[in-house]
Amino acid sequence: MGEDVSLAEVLRARIKDLEDKVEALRISRRVLMNLIDSLEREKREQVNSLEIQNERLQKSNCRYAKAIMCRNAKITELEEKLRLARIANNRTGNSST
Repeated sequence: MGEDVSLAEVLRARIKDLEDKVEALRISRRVLMNLIDSLEREKREQVNSLEIQNERLQKSNCRYAKAIMCRNAKITELEEKLRLARIANNRTGNSST
C-alpha cells in the first residue's frame, strides 16, 4: 500500500509538471501569435507606404515625361524654323549674286 501512495504521488507530480508545461506552451503560443499579428500589421503598413510612394513616383515620372516631350516639340519647332530661315536666307543670298 505504501507503494501505491508513493506511485500516486509520483503520478500527481508528473501530472502537475505536464500541466505546467501545457500552460507554458499556451503562453508561448499567445506570445508567438501576438508577434505574428504585429509583423503582419507592420508588413501591411510598409506595403501601403510603398504603394503610396510608387504612385507618387509614377505621377512625378509622368510629369517629367510630359515636360520632356513639350521641350522636345519646342526644339523640333525651333529647328524647323531655323531650317526654313536658312533656306530663305540662301534664296535671298543666291538671287543677289
